[in-house]
Amino acid sequence: MKEIVPSPPPVVRNEAAAVQALFQQHVVPSYGRFDLVLSHGLGAYVYDVAGKRYLDLGGGIAVSSLGHAHPAITEALVEQSRKLVHVSNYYYHEPQGRLAQALVQLIGPGKCFFCNSGVEANEGLFKLARKFGHDEGRFEILSTLNSFHGRTLAGISATGQDKVKKGFEPLVPGFRQVPFNDLQAVRDAISPATVAILIEGIQGEGGVTPATPEYLLGLRQLCDEKKLLLLMDSVQCGHFRSGRFQSFQRILEAVPGGQDFLPDAISMAKSLGGGYPIGAFWVRAPYADLLGPGTHGTTYGGSPLACAVALRILEVIQRENLADNVRKVGDYLRQGLEALARKYPAVVRSIRGLGFMLGIELAPNIQNLPGDASKMQSSRFVNMLHANSLLAIPAGPDIVRLLPPLNLRRSEAEEGLSILEIVASRLAG
Repeated sequence: MKEIVPSPPPVVRNEAAAVQALFQQHVVPSYGRFDLVLSHGLGAYVYDVAGKRYLDLGGGIAVSSLGHAHPAITEALVEQSRKLVHVSNYYYHEPQGRLAQALVQLIGPGKCFFCNSGVEANEGLFKLARKFGHDEGRFEILSTLNSFHGRTLAGISATGQDKVKKGFEPLVPGFRQVPFNDLQAVRDAISPATVAILIEGIQGEGGVTPATPEYLLGLRQLCDEKKLLLLMDSVQCGHFRSGRFQSFQRILEAVPGGQDFLPDAISMAKSLGGGYPIGAFWVRAPYADLLGPGTHGTTYGGSPLACAVALRILEVIQRENLADNVRKVGDYLRQGLEALARKYPAVVRSIRGLGFMLGIELAPNIQNLPGDASKMQSSRFVNMLHANSLLAIPAGPDIVRLLPPLNLRRSEAEEGLSILEIVASRLAG
């Protein structure tokens, strides 16, 4: 019989080695990739080129907010692409204005700037701080140890992890790090050049560590006292991942005075576009006009297409009450993980995080952990999860992150816990 559709080329015919060879020959080797070749996804699952299905609890590192191949995202892309994909920021268009309005309503009075990624959003925060302190000669930003703020030169200079800085010295001046969740350390570090403090509501790459309520409220008071900007990197921990739009809203929701807390600027990306590249930063009303015409810009940022996708994702989150789903299923997932920690203490030491940003702290020196002993425990543990059809994300030597889609079902959380127990029980011997 004559084929109506020509056969696909060999690369698409489930040949993992051919795909990997393409990367080895033509892609800069700047990533330590796992030995998986993925083909497609649906909901909370992805499939490799051999047809094996994996439960994706990594979520593209907190990006895939509605999972894979969600019809609302596809519809938004198709509908908007038929009207207007891109115009420069010399012109107005409705999707950008509507998205800015939606974000302001979720955070507080202020304005938004749109870009393409989290590190670009953080660069905007850096420039905002420089502009704020310029006339007084203040430029220094205090960030924290174990933080992560992206991989541009300024991003790694702000980051509190030496491993991302190595080989790129000299760093951009104007950044110093102090311990996280230590208010006194911040106060002691302030110098005449200090203009801002930069933190994550929940440290992600640094090990899934939430800020304490006392730390957040204390930083706000300190910044008001010293005339400093309080900047929050919410690229990973924002967009309902904690069960509220911003992680600080969840952390402070039952704390006296917490409802009045606002930082001066917030960076966003990842889940904002659900896989379509978009970043943003919000600036509080008193400082929202500091970056006037000609002071900051981007060619692609805030395109009609990107903003239409982000708006549709917000519509789905609100219509399906996914913030509540994150809290309920996230609590169930955490309780299950804590039960594993009690049952297998030689494998799992503790559980960290909130909502759908959870960290599994592995016990030190796990026996029987397969793989190259020179590699991180977390990566070797994740490889075992892969072998059992689950995706998760390492965060440092001994932390494994779970960053599932916001619409993860309880049954899928149960499946993930079952796989984790299989792996933990094998390692426990």
